[in-house]
Amino acid sequence: MSHTFDEWRAKAEALVFDGRPVIHGERVDALSGATVEKKNPATNQVVSQLHAGNEADVDAAVASARATYESGVWSRAGAGYRRERLLAFAEVLEAHADELALYDTIDMGKPVRESSTIDAPGSAALYRFYGEAIEKLEDRIPVTAPGSTALVTREPLGVVAVIVAWNYPLEIATWKIAPAIVAGNSVVIKPPIEASHSTLRLAELAAEAGIPAGVINVVPGRGSPVGKALALHEDVDMLAFTGSTEVAKQLQQYAGQSNMKRLALEAGGKSSNIIFADTDDLQAAAAKAAFGSFYNQGEICSANSRIFVERPVYDEFMRLYIEASKAYAPGDPLDPASGIGSLVSQSHADSVWATIENARRDGTIVAGGNRPEINGSQAFIEPTIVTDVPSDHEVHTREIFGPVAVVTPFDTEEEAITRANETPYGLAASVWTGSLARAHRVSQLLVAGTVSVNTVDALGFTTPFGGFKQSGFGRDLSIHALENYTDYKTTWMQWG
Repeated sequence: MSHTFDEWRAKAEALVFDGRPVIHGERVDALSGATVEKKNPATNQVVSQLHAGNEADVDAAVASARATYESGVWSRAGAGYRRERLLAFAEVLEAHADELALYDTIDMGKPVRESSTIDAPGSAALYRFYGEAIEKLEDRIPVTAPGSTALVTREPLGVVAVIVAWNYPLEIATWKIAPAIVAGNSVVIKPPIEASHSTLRLAELAAEAGIPAGVINVVPGRGSPVGKALALHEDVDMLAFTGSTEVAKQLQQYAGQSNMKRLALEAGGKSSNIIFADTDDLQAAAAKAAFGSFYNQGEICSANSRIFVERPVYDEFMRLYIEASKAYAPGDPLDPASGIGSLVSQSHADSVWATIENARRDGTIVAGGNRPEINGSQAFIEPTIVTDVPSDHEVHTREIFGPVAVVTPFDTEEEAITRANETPYGLAASVWTGSLARAHRVSQLLVAGTVSVNTVDALGFTTPFGGFKQSGFGRDLSIHALENYTDYKTTWMQWG
């Protein structure tokens, strides 16, 4: 159900913010005694005193998760039982979709039009996907010598730590939690300190769906101490992460320094979008390019922020792309008419703005490049299109995480592929062409976990999402995500 601007504001005013951790199904005060003042970046108004956990809080959450796992109330309950509980969880989340959407919008500035129609209902649907999937998976009985039988089963790992980024707080947490718990694990989540409330509320709602206490625990707080404590914890069996490449590398070190816990790391990206002159619909390519670079304020790890356009259509594409970017004008995130919302914080907006100023100095800004003040906040930035900068400029090389894109012409297919692969990342790429042969040829040569042809940033529940190179390893979404949270056990029986 859609709501008006006034209706969303009324719902936001009635929203209750509780920043306390959720451990063993209960809201508790952080043992650290510390809190962090949480502001709405779109208004600068304080909305919550978020409890900031420490090592003691992590120990309590991990102990809860371990006790629940060892009890077997969830881990050995059977796939049918876990299926029923995840389907019930999906229904509870759907009933609270507006509430969950508002938490993310108010915490990190994304338009409620998107959090309420995509993020919250999509998260509920993913719990349903994994709930339905778990009963359809089969173990194996491979060929063995006469007189023996071997059973090969997939077993849960135990206690799983989850650390997620702030750009899709509820949705990315769900990408990790849903496959982890449906496999039988218990989890401890460190939500982003910038946007913790939706995940905290999600853990509370799990009890309403009949998920046992201790299966989902949430400890808010900063990366150090909370994230570091999880990564170093000797009783955490696996850690799933979405965030920066820099932090992912640190987590690898912590895993090695502790118990060699398994890792699934979805790290940074600097994705390309290649538009060839034989593209069937240049206007569609331009519209999708604007979506791929400016949607969610450009705060997307797989944002197609490096655009390469074959020279014969460069001028026409630029005209269409600049026009398409106007649909992403910033505005109040609670206003359904806003194209994009605010960035996650003024400090992050300052960083993005510094990059824009460098691009203004070193190249040409052909659209945007402004920072309007809205609701007394300076966390809003217009979609900005940059040209005429060298290939080693930061707009080409750095994950900006803001509404900034750079466009460069190219002359040959080989040049486009080379430029697209000139990055330490390998998360996503897009190709626009009317040639099926070229689509296959170029897609094969692009080093990216997902290549979208004649669209951008394509993903779905049934396809794995993740990257190559310094974009990490492991996959979210699809049945393949269960591989992160389980491993094979062979039970060999000699009977003859």
